[in-house]
Amino acid sequence: MGPAALGPEPGSEPLLGSVTPAAAAKGVRPGMRLGEALALIPELVLVERDPAAVEQAWEGVLRRLEDAGIAVEPIEPGTVLFETGGVERLYGGLEPALKRALASIGPLWPARAGAAERRFAALAAAGVARTGQALIVSDERTRAFLAPLPLTLLPLERTRYEELEELGVRTIGQLAGLPGSAVAERLGPDGRRAWSLARGEHDGRVTPRATVQPLAETLEFPEAVGNELTLRRGLSALVDRLLARPEREGRPPRKLAIWVRLAGGGSWRRTITLREATADPARLRSALGPKLSEISAPVLKLRLEIVSLAEHTGEQLELVQVEGDVLKGRLREGLRQVRAAVGAGGVSTVVEVAPWSRIPEARALLIPREE
Repeated sequence: MGPAALGPEPGSEPLLGSVTPAAAAKGVRPGMRLGEALALIPELVLVERDPAAVEQAWEGVLRRLEDAGIAVEPIEPGTVLFETGGVERLYGGLEPALKRALASIGPLWPARAGAAERRFAALAAAGVARTGQALIVSDERTRAFLAPLPLTLLPLERTRYEELEELGVRTIGQLAGLPGSAVAERLGPDGRRAWSLARGEHDGRVTPRATVQPLAETLEFPEAVGNELTLRRGLSALVDRLLARPEREGRPPRKLAIWVRLAGGGSWRRTITLREATADPARLRSALGPKLSEISAPVLKLRLEIVSLAEHTGEQLELVQVEGDVLKGRLREGLRQVRAAVGAGGVSTVVEVAPWSRIPEARALLIPREE
């Protein structure tokens, strides 16, 4: 395949997405401005984004892994974490379990796997492994393995990478060798967390997603529709059809997704997390309808999907409420809403690690909160 790159998202900054090896060999990289890339490679082919197709393909990969007995924690399309402890006996050890996971993904994806005691080390191992390879890093080798790797593997903003490179820090090992207090003072909490990851310190457990049966309804138009009123009427019909599905078991939707197939090719997708889970059709239409005004081209297909459902089927009111229970219930509901919107890592707990430190960022760490 020749030099190609994923084009910018409509209405956003002209930044490229993923690039092919042929484009990378000529200096084009993800996140580069479109003008710079075209100056390097005038014949660069831009591939239109198709988020709906990516979402469907990625969901298929996750379900194939789950069918193989592997509980998964999706990070983003193309990246997933999973524990192997539950399947190592089934497949005869760690390496056979990883090989089974790679085989489950299928030949269409250039899959590779990494295994380590730490989340970040496992992701780094997968990042440097060859296609089809399962790279295993033992706990005692973690720091030595991470040391020569580039800083770009760490979860930092692009400006932070440039700032560290100007200071002569270009590898994870060089960052790990700096005093933690100095890193926290210069880069703040994000830098302190990156420093902790670079040193191979504990970075949380894998939190598998709850397996749910997808609920979706689709409406195909006989010809392309660009009228927002028509789209709203179609969306209203889909809301009624979804709420009538018996698989809901009476539970109200908490998170929904709208995606459309555009007439000019490609797709459009938006996810909506409700402030309060509800099965009221009028409230759902009010929450979903305004999103249709963001569609930039005529629509051939409209699809509405329930991404997650509330755990309860209703709210039981009490004549006399025990003091404190209502507040705790609301807090739990708020935490579930945040997790539904941004994932399991969106809720964290502050844990004191060095309360005596004079550096505020060094006194505590944010640890993902569990139920």
